Amino acid sequence: MLKRRAFLQLAAGAAALPLTSIGARADTYPSRPIRLIVGFAPGSATDTVARLIAPELSKRLGQPVAVENKTGAGSTIAGEIVAKAAPDGYTLLAMTITNAVNETFYPNLNYDFARDIVPIVGTFQSPLVLAVNPKVPAKTLKDFIAYAKANPGKINFASFGVGSAPHMNGELFDLKAGVKMVHVPYRGSPLPDLLSGQVQAIFSPMPVTIGAIRAGKLRALAVTTLKRSPALPDVPTVAETLPGFDSSIWHGIGAPKGTPPEIVAKLNGEIDAVLAEPKIKEAFAKFGGVPLGGSSADFAGFISQEIDKWAKVIKTANIKKESEH
Repeated sequence: MLKRRAFLQLAAGAAALPLTSIGARADTYPSRPIRLIVGFAPGSATDTVARLIAPELSKRLGQPVAVENKTGAGSTIAGEIVAKAAPDGYTLLAMTITNAVNETFYPNLNYDFARDIVPIVGTFQSPLVLAVNPKVPAKTLKDFIAYAKANPGKINFASFGVGSAPHMNGELFDLKAGVKMVHVPYRGSPLPDLLSGQVQAIFSPMPVTIGAIRAGKLRALAVTTLKRSPALPDVPTVAETLPGFDSSIWHGIGAPKGTPPEIVAKLNGEIDAVLAEPKIKEAFAKFGGVPLGGSSADFAGFISQEIDKWAKVIKTANIKKESEH
């Protein structure tokens, strides 16, 4: 609860900070290129969303918005880069559920996500989809659970790293279903190994696997939200088999603590405008997601709830760090 309180206090206090001379005022910002740091590999959901938004934001700001991938350690490397950057609006973090998970998962980091990153705005939200290699002898979620129970330790499920959304959802599924799969974390994309059958399953962000699902290269067994996804309307929810299971991936953008509030406000407004563009909504829909938008305070409150939710899963499942592939 202390981390949650700190996060909310930081977000609320941003509006009350005095105007500083750090960098440009809102009327002149930005005057040079902006870096948008992504903590995952190209092709990941975080990367995909960032690269959809960046060119449109660049048009609105009149400066390049360059996406930079700084992978490893569940986005903690990217988070530290941004946390320690100058608070002038020129280094931003592509935030995701993993950053909220890391508050509990990595207690000894060189920065504190809740204290050192100011939430600007949420950008994207969608279900995850449980997708399996077609060689897995399960056509339904009930079949998959039965197969997992009959073959403990023989199903490998992939993720984009320890503490990532696919990892956390796999652990939550293990708890709810009473099974034990083997987690295989990747520093890069697990998709090639999933398609080849090297790993059997993934709780995947939709942008990563929806193309392979539609092409019949992967089999979708369920989505993680309480309602079915319009992008995969024939795919049931996990909750239809395991009542109460509810999870989603989300993305957003944050800045270093101390970023002038007028710059945070400008970025919030411009990104909100990007999210309202029909072509962005259409692109998000293709990936099974919707724009978030809203105020910085709204986003801060949402993140604090996510920090609490995943802290409970980590502690209940006694999840430990593992090496990445």
